[in-house]
Amino acid sequence: MDIASPLALLGGISATQFMRTYWHKKPLLVRQAVPGFKPLLGRSELLQLAGQDGVESRLVRQLGGGQWSLTHGPLPRRRLPRLNQPGWTVLVQGVDLHVQSAHELLQQFRFVPDARLDDLMISFATDQGGVGPHFDNYDVFLLQAHGKRRWRIGRQKNLSLQPDVPLKILTHFVPEEEYVLEPGDMLYLPPKWAHDGIAEGECMTYSIGFRSPKQDELAREIFLRLSDPSDELAEEVVYQDPKQPAVTHPAEMPAALLTFAREALQKALAEPLALERALGEAMSDPKPNVWFEPAQDFGLIENVRLNQRTRMLYDAHHIFINGESYLASGRDAELMRQLADTRRLASHEVQQLSDDALELLSSWVDAGWAHSTPE
Repeated sequence: MDIASPLALLGGISATQFMRTYWHKKPLLVRQAVPGFKPLLGRSELLQLAGQDGVESRLVRQLGGGQWSLTHGPLPRRRLPRLNQPGWTVLVQGVDLHVQSAHELLQQFRFVPDARLDDLMISFATDQGGVGPHFDNYDVFLLQAHGKRRWRIGRQKNLSLQPDVPLKILTHFVPEEEYVLEPGDMLYLPPKWAHDGIAEGECMTYSIGFRSPKQDELAREIFLRLSDPSDELAEEVVYQDPKQPAVTHPAEMPAALLTFAREALQKALAEPLALERALGEAMSDPKPNVWFEPAQDFGLIENVRLNQRTRMLYDAHHIFINGESYLASGRDAELMRQLADTRRLASHEVQQLSDDALELLSSWVDAGWAHSTPE
């Protein structure tokens, strides 16, 4: 992607300008970000997807009197209200994992690092449907696909939420601006910007969301991965206390054991590239509901493209794919990084891989993480 060229998607500014001026800073409204945009899925196709196992979906209903109802999927059609009933919404998460055209749309937003890009969610709503005024802890692009939705947004200072409500709805929403989005229009919102979208007639909105890991959760994930035994560990180090005296307070934690634990953590962090490895594995790990279909018999590896569900990243020393890490250098590293960036390798590029790298790539094809196709 040419990050210096103007993009219609961003209202005629470049990705570089957008990231410098708007990202994490202020909203941006783009009229006809995708001119003539048509829904990637029809209403019936989307609602059918919401009813499938392995697809994350939710039904939100406004019950009147400030009451809300939230139902988690799968959502078979018989569980949904009538289409002429106003005030209900179906949210289908991770549509890019199931629909190739949604995955391709998501690729237009890869001026943001893949480690931050999360998924494409589709919101279908009947007239007056919405999920209430709320805020997100992550950046989001709201692309209108069908019908109209009225958005009210504001820099919310009071983030208190309504009690006894199954949704995170703001108690005192103070809108500052208001826009009606039509098909092809898009609104970008930074984290913590409050917003409330109300359907004007039946409508569909696509939300391109981003990963914003919480620091404590990321720390737990990294510590868990640091605890995995190293392949190069020469011997097990077991706690020993030959000088432990008899005690009169048996429940008191031994100071030597605390020292042993601290040294174990320091040793894990001191291992070369341990933190880099753990972070890359964590950020490339697919969501829990993601699965892959193992390949049937395949012959020689030719053109290769990554499965749309595969997350592949890299740093200066590693290749990360679906929660696994591999050290890489030289020409193999260059080609694997190209695969991660472009999500494909041509046959003549595959032929430049070493035997070891080619064997690794074959195992990914065998697992369904990538696909090999003839010229």
